[in-house]
Amino acid sequence: MKKFLIVFGITASVFLAAAGGYAFYLYSSAKQAVTRMQEPVETNEPKPVFATENLPPISILLLGVDERANDKGRSDTMIVVTVNPKRESMLLFNIPRDTRTEIIGKGTVDKINHAYSFGGPQMAMDTVEHFLDMKLDYFVKINMQSFQEIVDAVGGVTVNNPSAFSFEGYEFPAGSQQLNGSEALAYSRMRYDDKKGDLGRNDRQRQVIQSIISKGANVSTITKFDNILEILSKNVKTNMTFDEMQDIQSNYKNARRTIESTEIKGVGQRLNGVWYYSVSEEERLRVVRLIKEHMS
Repeated sequence: MKKFLIVFGITASVFLAAAGGYAFYLYSSAKQAVTRMQEPVETNEPKPVFATENLPPISILLLGVDERANDKGRSDTMIVVTVNPKRESMLLFNIPRDTRTEIIGKGTVDKINHAYSFGGPQMAMDTVEHFLDMKLDYFVKINMQSFQEIVDAVGGVTVNNPSAFSFEGYEFPAGSQQLNGSEALAYSRMRYDDKKGDLGRNDRQRQVIQSIISKGANVSTITKFDNILEILSKNVKTNMTFDEMQDIQSNYKNARRTIESTEIKGVGQRLNGVWYYSVSEEERLRVVRLIKEHMS
């Protein structure tokens, strides 16, 4: 449930696992890498001001995008994270990729994950803000293809598979297991044979990312830091600045102690030959109230 830390979780290891001149070298390398990750968007309100005496709640949209050559891709994973420093808690939940809603800036009603393919992070943020009647401060876009490179860079990941399955030529037994990069990518992709569908796939993606963060903060992986930063700089885009990442890491880390979650309930239905996930107005308003309460 720490997906929003994928960008600065590894960067934080600079301060946790290094010292002296090498730490300064890593700090400089991290700052340069984050600069290459920058992608500006327009937000409805100014970004938060991190005054330590009165830290504001923040909100982040996580986009997991399966990009390939000559294909912008769709945001197959969309996660909203709100962080409240006063409560020392996070609210984290997925928006089902097929959710039927108005695409802001396009003027059509479509699957919510199409917003990214139509207008990138800007349209994705605008559409989610409209759907959930909220303000988003930041986005973090992760190219899911980078999973393989990052996993190999940190020496593999450990996951706990709830149910055995096979996918893309790999066998994944139930229980704890160590995965290399190509195995982890396949493990995080399988969807159709999972009884939970997208929710099951999201659970597995979360396991992989949590293990990446754990490995990235480990002293033994610090010698691979340059390689990891290079991979991140090519595969992650965000409107967070390096200073903002530092402020969030320093001032909001206690929020990880309490993680609240919810699922957006809906029904699958075919409309005009297209499959959608339809969310009732009552359910949408329930989630809106949950967000507003957590951000207050």
